Amino acid sequence: MTTHPRTLAAGLLLACGVLAVSVGVARYDDSDPADTTAPAAPSKGPYVALGDSYTAGPMIPDQTGDPAGCARSDRNYPALVAQDLGLKGSDFRDVSCTGATLADLTTRQPTRDGTNPPQLAALDTDIRLVTIGIGGNDIGFGSMIERCVGAGLLYKALGGDTYGKALGGDTNKPADAPCKRHYVTGGTDDVRQRIQQAGHRLARTLTEVRHRAPEARVYVVGYPAILPAGSAECGDEMSLAPGDIDYLREKEQQLNAMLRQRAEEAGISYVDTCTPSEGRGACSAKDTRWIEPLIPNSPAAAVHPNERGERGMADAVLRAVRTSSESNTRQGKQGK
Repeated sequence: MTTHPRTLAAGLLLACGVLAVSVGVARYDDSDPADTTAPAAPSKGPYVALGDSYTAGPMIPDQTGDPAGCARSDRNYPALVAQDLGLKGSDFRDVSCTGATLADLTTRQPTRDGTNPPQLAALDTDIRLVTIGIGGNDIGFGSMIERCVGAGLLYKALGGDTYGKALGGDTNKPADAPCKRHYVTGGTDDVRQRIQQAGHRLARTLTEVRHRAPEARVYVVGYPAILPAGSAECGDEMSLAPGDIDYLREKEQQLNAMLRQRAEEAGISYVDTCTPSEGRGACSAKDTRWIEPLIPNSPAAAVHPNERGERGMADAVLRAVRTSSESNTRQGKQGK
């Protein structure tokens, strides 16, 4: 969901005034509590995965694919979905790319190491399954987190409310949300407007997906919960002021609501990854979290899904695919 995970990680760690620590490379075994979905029955492909870094899985080993700058993992949710559906070789193609916006679905995307072709170029009339996980970069969510982390550090260093009040006396802008003050001015929420604009672009994109892959089952995949509902539950992991935790969570919820709405309007299924990830965000215990905090404890980019998170997202997609298949089977039997 960032312009580039290494850029975000470096920026966030620099803001925290600490150095990154190395983490061991490990796989989660089949007993991982996030893996609660029974393997789905093999499905006919081909399957194409489109999306940004939350789809690609940057820094989760093993990194694979071309170009290398897209930072795709062979354990991201598309790879796990393909594995569970029995799709191999040419029946599965992951063209997701870290830093991707909706515009990068139809244009070439330069990365730090190579250029990713337009993602929609992977679609054709033979495709039978498509997942799309995108939108965070269109609203600048990564840069929002960077700004809010910086504001949070100052908020805490300068005495909380003292810092917030120094930024202005507007009672509509709480002192414990210094970052929110930047985005909400004169009663206008800049981020909400970005979400609305991204919604228009997504609607056009979904129409194009339908045109290029008319026989495909298409799923728009939402973002998992990054921050907790109660700001008091988020300690030093994210270095955010309490009000900004609530604000950022609200913006992610609005983004997911837009993704759901646009999917439903296009007659496309929406995959909710937020509900199953509640309580597993960046501020939760390291042995249960799906999202890594500013300093990752597992191999993953900062404020991005780890392997457990990708497994959880895969399970959500598989549940949606299985539910859709069962529904189609029932409808077919009723039609006979």
